[in-house]
Amino acid sequence: MKRAISLAAVLLLGWTFARAAESHAAKGIVLKVDAAHRSLVVSCEAILNYMDAMEMQFNVREAAALANLKPGTAVSFTIVPRGKDLYAEDIHISSMANLESEPLEAGKLTALHNAMRPDTRAIAVGDHVPDFSLTDQTGKEIRLSQFAGKVTLLTFGYSRCPNPNYCFRLSNNLSQVEKRFRAQAGRNLVLMTVVIDPEHDQGAALVNYAAVWKADPAVWHFLTGSLPEIQKVASTFGMNFWSDDGFMTHTLHTVIVDREGKLAVNLEGNAFTAAQLGDLVQTVMKN
Repeated sequence: MKRAISLAAVLLLGWTFARAAESHAAKGIVLKVDAAHRSLVVSCEAILNYMDAMEMQFNVREAAALANLKPGTAVSFTIVPRGKDLYAEDIHISSMANLESEPLEAGKLTALHNAMRPDTRAIAVGDHVPDFSLTDQTGKEIRLSQFAGKVTLLTFGYSRCPNPNYCFRLSNNLSQVEKRFRAQAGRNLVLMTVVIDPEHDQGAALVNYAAVWKADPAVWHFLTGSLPEIQKVASTFGMNFWSDDGFMTHTLHTVIVDREGKLAVNLEGNAFTAAQLGDLVQTVMKN
């Protein structure tokens, strides 16, 4: 009997280790949530000796695990094979916030601003985005509403931003997305960069800023206007900025507006790749 029990214990231990070997810790950005079918699609980061970065669909055991997830949510989880299916278990929401001093300071100022002005809180995913009008690098008036039926990818920045991980990185993400969807750019996809330093990014300076990215003005609009106009657009998405000794302290936001003019994604921070942003854009364009 003892021998039988010992053998069973060894087999159980072996099965446990085998299960552990099959499981993999994973991270990614949620692309799609289907609570009715208890599944989600994630743009996953590469996992050493297991898989390259890619989009993957996972099942979950309980629909409640999806309750707080939406497109653009950063998650960590465990991949567990069950038969022919892959399951996402132990799902945890991660932060994409940049932990450097400037974004942290901007976050504190944003919290203070929201506490003092609760009427200016950002719109939620699924809400209709209020129309706005700004001027692009060619001097043409651009309205968000004129792109109804197209997906709009929008971020914020300014030409004198000194940190390559901030405005430069977010603009580079848009540049990579434009290259990925070149055949659809302008036809199904429009890009916007709203400049947050209108005092300096006007006229030739705005043209030069757009030229850094070889931006086609039919596809990628670098937008400026009066400071109150820009602040109003920024606050719509929870983006805030302040002048600080000639430079800007600001939060980092990248936004996707769907074909119906509704907010589909609002990414805060910069802890995502251009490929993951492209996967989000592709998901919104398919919907």
